Amino acid sequence: MKICVLGAGTWGIALAALLCANDHNVSVWSAIPSEIDNLVKNGTHPNLPDIILPKSIYYTKDIEEAAKDSEMILIVVPSSFVRVTTERLVPFLKDGQVLITAAKGIEGGSLMTMSEVVCHVLKSLRPELKCSVAALSGPTHAEEVAAGIPTSIVSACEDETVSDRIAEAFANSCMRVYTNTDVKGVEICGAMKNIIAIASGILTGMKLGDNTRAMLMTRGIAEITRLGLAMGCKRRTFMGLAGIGDLIVTCTSRHSRNNRCGELIGRGMTYEEASKEIGMVVEGYHALSAAMELSSKYSIELPITEAVHKIIKEGLSPSEAMLTLMTRDLKSELED
Repeated sequence: MKICVLGAGTWGIALAALLCANDHNVSVWSAIPSEIDNLVKNGTHPNLPDIILPKSIYYTKDIEEAAKDSEMILIVVPSSFVRVTTERLVPFLKDGQVLITAAKGIEGGSLMTMSEVVCHVLKSLRPELKCSVAALSGPTHAEEVAAGIPTSIVSACEDETVSDRIAEAFANSCMRVYTNTDVKGVEICGAMKNIIAIASGILTGMKLGDNTRAMLMTRGIAEITRLGLAMGCKRRTFMGLAGIGDLIVTCTSRHSRNNRCGELIGRGMTYEEASKEIGMVVEGYHALSAAMELSSKYSIELPITEAVHKIIKEGLSPSEAMLTLMTRDLKSELED
C-alpha cells in the first residue's frame, strides 16, 4: 500500500525504512527543507549514520504530494508540532485514510493525547471527513528498529479492524505488532514514561545503584497506572508493551534522550545545558507541566513526576528530591 511519513527525525526515518522492507510504497515529508535535501543527497540520516536507507523511499517537501492517495499517514513529528502539522495536512485528506500518531506526549493547555489532538483538528476543520485515527507505541528506539533488531510495538485504535490493518502493514520478522483498543492508555504510557526516564538518568548521574533504578521503575509504573486508571484507561495496558515495556527500555537504554538528559542533570547540569548537549527534542521535559496538571485535575499523587518537575523547573537539587521521595509516609504496596 501507499504510506506516507510526516516527520524526518530518527523515528520517522526508522519507520519509513521498516515499511519499505515490507514492500510498501513509502514517502517521507518534512517541514524542514534542509532535512529532505540531506536525505536525498546522502541516503542516510545524520543521527543514524550507519544505516543505509532504502533507495525506494520518496522524499518530498510538499505535504499535499506526500498525503495524496496514501492509505495510511504516520504523524511522526515532535509532540509540540502534532497540531500544526495536522492543520497543514487536513485540506488534502480524503475519506478512508488512516492517520497514525507515533509521537509521545500530552499537549499543554488542552491536556490532550496526540490522537486526541488529531481528532480535535479533524472535527474542527473538516467535520464531514471520515478518517480513522490510531496510535503506535512500544519499546522501539529508532536506532534499533532501523537496524532490524527484533522488538514489538502496539497498534492502538478503538476500531479493531483498523488496528489489525496497521498490524499487518508493520509486522515482519523483526517487528511483532500487538493490537489494543485502549488508545488513551497506550498514549498516557508513552508520554509519562519519558518523565520517569529522566528520573532514571538522574539516578545514573548521581552514581546510585541498580537497586535504586529498579525501585524507580517499579514505583514509576505504579504512578503512571494510578493516573491512567483515574482517566478511564485499562490496567492491562500499563503492564504491556506500551507501559512497562517502553518504560524499561527508556529508563535503561543508551539511545534514550530522556535518560541521557537526566544523567547530565544528575551530574550537575541545568536542563538547558543538558538539552543543548543532546541536540534533539527531550519529550519528557515537554510532558512535565501537563502531567502536573493531570495530577491536580484527577487528584492523583505522582511523586516521581513531581520530583522531576521540581528539579528541572524549580531548582531543587537531585539529592534533596531523593531524600523527599525516600522519607514519604509509609504505605502498603497493595494500595495501588
